[in-house]
Amino acid sequence: MKKKITLIVFTLLAICTLNVKAQETTSSWTTGVDLYSSYVWRGAKFGSGPAMQPTVKYTNGGFSIGAWGSYCFSTNEATEADLFASYGFSLGENSTLAFAVTDYYFPTAEYFDGDSHYFEPMVTLGLGKLSLAAAYMTNAEDSYVEAGYTAGAVTLFAGAGNGQYTKDASFNLCNVGLKTSKSIKISDSFSIPVSGSVVLNPSTEQFHIVVGISL
Repeated sequence: MKKKITLIVFTLLAICTLNVKAQETTSSWTTGVDLYSSYVWRGAKFGSGPAMQPTVKYTNGGFSIGAWGSYCFSTNEATEADLFASYGFSLGENSTLAFAVTDYYFPTAEYFDGDSHYFEPMVTLGLGKLSLAAAYMTNAEDSYVEAGYTAGAVTLFAGAGNGQYTKDASFNLCNVGLKTSKSIKISDSFSIPVSGSVVLNPSTEQFHIVVGISL
């Protein structure tokens, strides 16, 4: 049943994407790959080595739909292959609102097995330099909220959740840190974006430093 709901939601969002208003005519297909020293997500580390994270995405106006994956270069691979769809729009005065749905899938299980998918709706609010996000993973019943603030080249963030995010599954701080990015110029027409994060999970008492490049 959960698998059918996920497929229905993605189908409806895809239809909305193809029928976006005429004035929103900008559309594009994009693809790329991020290479990270390790895969850290919401304060938790997955796998035991560097990770390659490819993306394929179609955008039309405020709609986006696509696929994202993560594959670690180790025997403890922590493989992940997700589908996502989102819609964002401006609220005026440097404010934005976005809605997204993600179907998390881990290829160690059969794809058409409903228990191998985790379905998560998410809402994000941008208020100038401040961002707020809330997500709920329906079949796992895990919730997560995060606030971020950008100060110059650095973004400070703090996230809290329950279930998989914390040591005892109770609601607690799990993702506190900062991130920054810059571009390394290779030539007049080509630069490589580089990003870095420092992450502390106060609940599990784990500390991570992550650096990545985007191609």
